[in-house]
Amino acid sequence: MANKIRVGILGYGNIGRGVEAAVAAAEDMELAAVFTRRDPATLRTAGFARKVVNISEAENYTEDIDVLILCGGSATDLPQQGPEFAARFNTVDSFDTHAKIPEYFAKVDAAAKKADKISVIATGWDPGLFSLLRSLGESVLPQGKAYTFWGKGVSQGHSDAIRRIKGVKDARQYTVPREEAVEKVRSGNNPELSTREKHLRDCYVVAEPGADKAAIETTIRTMPDYFSDYDTKVTFISEEEMARDHSAMPHGGFVLRSGQTTEKVKHLIEFRLKLDSNPEFTGSVLTAYARAAYRMHKEGTRGALTVFDIAPKYLSARTAEEMRKELL
Repeated sequence: MANKIRVGILGYGNIGRGVEAAVAAAEDMELAAVFTRRDPATLRTAGFARKVVNISEAENYTEDIDVLILCGGSATDLPQQGPEFAARFNTVDSFDTHAKIPEYFAKVDAAAKKADKISVIATGWDPGLFSLLRSLGESVLPQGKAYTFWGKGVSQGHSDAIRRIKGVKDARQYTVPREEAVEKVRSGNNPELSTREKHLRDCYVVAEPGADKAAIETTIRTMPDYFSDYDTKVTFISEEEMARDHSAMPHGGFVLRSGQTTEKVKHLIEFRLKLDSNPEFTGSVLTAYARAAYRMHKEGTRGALTVFDIAPKYLSARTAEEMRKELL
């Protein structure tokens, strides 16, 4: 296919590898470059990238990349990288600190508009696809309540936040929905549920030799936006146990809208994801929104966008005519 969308990946961790797989599977895209903090000569990719380049040289590739997908974590990477790279490239990211999205949006929006670029922020599956589903449920059933449950599965953002703590060598965080809370929602009674009543957070941590485990555990349990509002379990394990028992990255969740249209006429909308690989699925969502960013930028859209601003037609590799014929 001529004129393929030239994609760049910034950060080659779990999500970066997921994006690489998704771009390789997309007939209308090619992977122009992977940018890494590591020595490019030591980075082993799946082999689809034309180039592997140190992040310090990214500014030299602004003419070679149509959309740059930012694959860093929300705790420390994206708050700095989002505005920085929106000033040079069209970008897509998976910023997932819900409470800070408005502030982050404003910074990226200003940078992108000044640079005549487009930036799709906070996409993936939550925020992202689940955000759309919450909006859809609210629009269809305005008299009702929305509920979101995540897991059981590995949260990449929360795991990354733990790994940034001093003395932590590796970590996995499982988000676990409380079954009794899910069933209360499905009953149609529209229960009032606190954050703590809906989920548990189960953390497995490999500590550096000599690290203060008590301090690590306290830092995890009191971390705002991530753990402080939840019942959190912290278990220290060895590297061997981590590799043996926690190498997979499944995830998923539910979005439910319970409401009524007239008296005693109740309805329940339920959407569910069940994922073998959280990063591969997230990478696929980011890649679809990279296609949208490319198309909308060509049409003249500028600044930061979220999933609420992007019509489904921009995500699909199909033409509008094919979508009407085969999907409508």
